Amino acid sequence: MDTAPHSLRASPAPLIRDSSAPRTGPPLWRDESLLRVRAGVYTVRSEWEALPPWERYLVRVHAFALARADAVFSHESAAALLGLPIFGHPRAIHIFDGRRSRSVTYGDVAVHTSADARTTCSWAGIRLSVVEDVVIDLVRVLPPALGVAVADAALRSFELERRRLIDGAAAQRNAFGARRAQWALSRATPLAESPGESISRAVIEWCGLPTPALQTEHHVDGRIYRSDFCWPEQRVIGEIDGWVKYSNTDATAAADAVRAEKRREDALRRRGWRFARWDYAGALGVDGLRNALHAAGLRPVRRAEVAALASVGRNPRSTGPV
Repeated sequence: MDTAPHSLRASPAPLIRDSSAPRTGPPLWRDESLLRVRAGVYTVRSEWEALPPWERYLVRVHAFALARADAVFSHESAAALLGLPIFGHPRAIHIFDGRRSRSVTYGDVAVHTSADARTTCSWAGIRLSVVEDVVIDLVRVLPPALGVAVADAALRSFELERRRLIDGAAAQRNAFGARRAQWALSRATPLAESPGESISRAVIEWCGLPTPALQTEHHVDGRIYRSDFCWPEQRVIGEIDGWVKYSNTDATAAADAVRAEKRREDALRRRGWRFARWDYAGALGVDGLRNALHAAGLRPVRRAEVAALASVGRNPRSTGPV
């Protein structure tokens, strides 16, 4: 497996190194407009504070790359660089070192190793695990619903083959997280267009609800409308709102999008479809999603998986909200 990225995500905030600061004037650590991200590496405090948690993490990853040019990033650190979903603010910077006999942690750095052969790639001087290994690493350690979201995004963005991921995970000698990985990878699909859709799909399964069709096209009055989730037999359409569905910077575009969505929903309702809507928080909290689908007339077909539902929205590998 040797997929390499076409590009990596840049740091969302500027990084300044001690070594590049002017020799005259006060040291960087005395400048209150700057924030120390790593030893010898600073960023602009106001820009850092304006970032969401997962973007702050990407700044930390780039700061570590400046401090350690030989680092090979893995797990969440590689995922952040690749543009794969990050949930909350990961606690550790993750790097891979195949020369070690065991994995270790020091400070906020987790150094991983493996008994299996690994491939790395590089872009603009930054080295990281190949995409397939990043996905397999994460589905082994993340809560299952979040692992599905990572796998879905990788299939969609990098056109990976799901079978290769499943076989690659099964071939690893370390059995830790193997069942979790197989669960997530066997359900992965490139049809999911956001992490919210991926998590919702896991919640729908664990609630015991019927399996939905994804991204179904509906031909109505000469137009083609597409639904996130669809249950044709029950005439129910499920939609998850948010995740850049409407512009938050262009008020006119946002209003036009809302009106278009209203026309779409009205047209489908006239054809007998019932709608259930929830947002990202409703999927993470389970009840918002489940109540919306129950209200639309969808009923469970098997027993709910209570323990699995309790894992949704929890990510011990990160701080802050998922």
